[in-house]
Amino acid sequence: MRLGDIASRLGCTLEGDPELEITGMAGVEDAGPGQLTFLSNPRYRRAAQVTRASAIFLARNGELRRPANLPSLAILRSQDPYLDFARALEFFYHSPRPAPAVHPTAVISPNAHVSPDAHIGPYCYIDEDVALGRGAVLHSFVAIYRGAQVGDDFYAHSHAVVRENCRIGNRVTLQNGAVVGGDGFGFAKQPDGRWFKIRQAGIVVVEDDVELQAHACVDRATVGETRIKRGAKLDDLVLVGHASIVGEDALLCGQVGLAGSTRVGNRCVLAGQVGAAGHLTIGDGAVISSQSGVPNDVPAGAVMSGYPAIDNKQWLKNSAALNHLPELLKTVRSLQEEIAELKKGA
Repeated sequence: MRLGDIASRLGCTLEGDPELEITGMAGVEDAGPGQLTFLSNPRYRRAAQVTRASAIFLARNGELRRPANLPSLAILRSQDPYLDFARALEFFYHSPRPAPAVHPTAVISPNAHVSPDAHIGPYCYIDEDVALGRGAVLHSFVAIYRGAQVGDDFYAHSHAVVRENCRIGNRVTLQNGAVVGGDGFGFAKQPDGRWFKIRQAGIVVVEDDVELQAHACVDRATVGETRIKRGAKLDDLVLVGHASIVGEDALLCGQVGLAGSTRVGNRCVLAGQVGAAGHLTIGDGAVISSQSGVPNDVPAGAVMSGYPAIDNKQWLKNSAALNHLPELLKTVRSLQEEIAELKKGA
């Protein structure tokens, strides 16, 4: 594909030969002749100075210029190099989409409504009263329980599960092992100390353009619903507890855990292994850094870190102070000894 065409389609400013033929994409350290790469993280600035790529995405107002030792390196000036690199990938790489078919090992209830253009792979199971929209792809060993309603362009990879009566919007992707609508973790303690399982009678609603990655689990509500709103993305091993709500375009990174009835606002980012105590609200646009514990409500737009999660700037100061703790303790002990000596002499 001509570099000039790529620049035009992405709205980038080209510094270089528009006739240059680009054959593929690669990271800045691995790219070779004919390939297009990008620089968005300053850590890779040195690698960009010696890249073998033919062209590179750079920030439109960035400081980096064409390296003197790479006079032929073409530059695509971009408002967001990472985003435009991701968009350019679509020009070169297309995930294979299976043709409409039903594998002979699949089990489909005669009461299910399955679009004729669906692909139902080996050993899939579609229960009674399921509605499966246009263009659905169920790869293999996918189970859709009774009464589930699934929208158009659904893509479920191997071993994904949609439980009974849950509702899935359009263009939803479930990666391998993702589970929508498993029982919420609800048990009431009985007088004899044993646990009484609370029937999980609610459902899960997953809106349009949501992706659940491998082994992410969204639990059904005890009553009512658990809801994942439009455009939210859940990483591997994320757990959303019963009756929680995850807002539009929220990003929940690997191993995030939300206890029941957590409310996550729109466009929030919860980094890896964040845990929320439940029955709390994280406001729109909040960012919670990795391994933080959230015991209370978080204001909109806040950046929080640590356990218990506090303002990120304060947490950085606290963390820096911890490095001086041994020295501080030594000073305190020395002062205590001096005071003790003074008391003896008094």
